[in-house]
Amino acid sequence: MDRQEANVGKSKLTVVPCTRKQANEFVGAMHRHHKPVVSGKFSLAVVDEEGLVRGVAMIGNPVARSLMDGWTVEVNRVATDGCPNACSALYGASWRTARAMGYRRLYTYTLASEPGVSLRGAGWKQDGIVNGRSWHTPSRPRGIEDHPTEDKIRWVVQDQGVKWCGAVQWPASSEDEGDTVFDLFGGGNG
Repeated sequence: MDRQEANVGKSKLTVVPCTRKQANEFVGAMHRHHKPVVSGKFSLAVVDEEGLVRGVAMIGNPVARSLMDGWTVEVNRVATDGCPNACSALYGASWRTARAMGYRRLYTYTLASEPGVSLRGAGWKQDGIVNGRSWHTPSRPRGIEDHPTEDKIRWVVQDQGVKWCGAVQWPASSEDEGDTVFDLFGGGNG
């Protein structure tokens, strides 16, 4: 079998930016078990040779508050139409984009029943298991159909050997009084 025969049926994919609205529409139509997201940092799409969107990734703040350090983001949604290599392309591009924006770590989660082949292919490592549970509380009621309650695998990709700092100091503007230090997570005077 020559190289051309091996590529029959495989699309050449290109990663492109997209809006959260566009990505949410795709997620609403294609994702197996999650609804669209309400916020995010950036979204990416992957298109084939004809410009047809074959998948999207939505990156935002970590859902787990303990991971919100200002240097970490999370792939909150990935959805494809089943196009081969679309997931791996999106996970790889998500990390390259997050790193270019200054983030040091990127997380995502899969259901324990999902193999994680696309993540491994994009260089991600398993980081732990999160016990499945309902997120329903009296103060924030959620239906069982809002998200799967089975165990999840947490995956991570991160810069190795990079010195992390906890806060960034911004120069004072004419509206500020003195030097202001903003924590990347919450902001505030320090």
